[in-house]
Amino acid sequence: MSEKKQIGQVKTIDPMMIIIGIVLVAALATWILPAGSFERAVDPTSGAELVVPGTYVEAEKNPIGFMDFLMSFTKGMQKSGNVIFFLLIVGGVFGVITETGALEAGIGNLVKILGNRQLLMVPICIVVFSIISTTAACSEEYLAFLPLMYAACIACGFDSIVAVSLLWCSSAIGYAAGVANPFTTGIAHEIAGLPTFSGLGLRVVLLVVLNIVTILHVFRYASKIKKDPTKSPMYEIDKANATPIDMDQVQKLTGRQIGVLLIFMGGFVMIAVLVITKGYYMDELSALFLLIGILSAVIGGIRPNRFCKSFVAGAKGMVYAGFMVGLCRTATNIMSDANVFDTIINAAGNLLSGLNDSVAACGMYVFQNLFDILVPSGSGQASITMPFMAPLSDLLGLTRQTSVLAFHMGDGFTNCITPTSGSFMAALAMCKVPWGKWFRYIAPLWAIWAVIACVFMVVAVNIGYGPF
Repeated sequence: MSEKKQIGQVKTIDPMMIIIGIVLVAALATWILPAGSFERAVDPTSGAELVVPGTYVEAEKNPIGFMDFLMSFTKGMQKSGNVIFFLLIVGGVFGVITETGALEAGIGNLVKILGNRQLLMVPICIVVFSIISTTAACSEEYLAFLPLMYAACIACGFDSIVAVSLLWCSSAIGYAAGVANPFTTGIAHEIAGLPTFSGLGLRVVLLVVLNIVTILHVFRYASKIKKDPTKSPMYEIDKANATPIDMDQVQKLTGRQIGVLLIFMGGFVMIAVLVITKGYYMDELSALFLLIGILSAVIGGIRPNRFCKSFVAGAKGMVYAGFMVGLCRTATNIMSDANVFDTIINAAGNLLSGLNDSVAACGMYVFQNLFDILVPSGSGQASITMPFMAPLSDLLGLTRQTSVLAFHMGDGFTNCITPTSGSFMAALAMCKVPWGKWFRYIAPLWAIWAVIACVFMVVAVNIGYGPF
């Protein structure tokens, strides 16, 4: 039997099937869970639509019908259009840059320069990307870095799991620490009536602790794979899908290739600056990537016809990831349209009331983790849960700052494990990593994160984490 046939017989669950299963569960929930809603008011400062605590009333059930269920898939795609087209453009641009040969030559020469120090990629990338995430709220944007990180990790003798880890674990701990994240901690502070980015000290300590344990976990795994690639659960899949760089055939960079790489790296620096200073998001980033692709083609000597072919070839590789993003949005749309989100929030509040302070604080963290599965968006989750959780903390005798800490830790960690996160599932799809294999790899680290989170929640309770 040929090697290709053996590889093809490896039994894995397609990530798309996991998402479709979640969509079906969401649709079923609209028939089982009671419908209900809170009153909402627009916050004059942030402009966010906030839940008014104490106003929950049951409503008539609005279960999804058969035709609405089928249409929910196209609606999910439409509402995720900016992310999907961002992915297609990023894929197309990488196709053009790959066509110039600059990317392969650049990575090959970088790996040669690093020599025996290639494992330094792990701590450097995790620290850098976690700081970017905790300050500039970057997460979906890392999809643009992923093809480069994937190629670099394969060239260094790591695997695709390491490539995803260096970006998505970094993003998870950055969001979980929430040091100065305007879209999670910032919005939560506004809703809770707290000074913006107050309580900074404890969050910085949290970021340092999370960086240490995450670096140790990824470094240990990367070291094991580098010593013996066959120990990787992705060995056969990477062998079938990744295109390794032949280090013996690596040539010196040409002038054109150096120019392309300068445009490429300069473009990323420009994007990072504009995201932080101007708040650029998907539409603006798509335009900037398109500019990077055009300039790279001109400098790399790619003619118009060749540009179009390489762009389309690169974009094709992102179609699957785009479908994943749309499917994830479908699941949340179904539950939102059927008015079952507020029912879940109300039930959680009733459950937490009357518990011991430390237990209630940890319960808030657990609830935010579970709710993040339904609403992976950090800003969306803040607008939905914080108007309820902040007053609940008053009733439980906890500081509002403690409820914010529970929110951004619950939002952050789940983002690199929940199948309802479009960007995370797109990252797995781009690197051909089955969700089950990723879960087995990340579960021990995720358990450590959860213990750290509960420790910090107990500390917050005991120090009266404030200002209030």
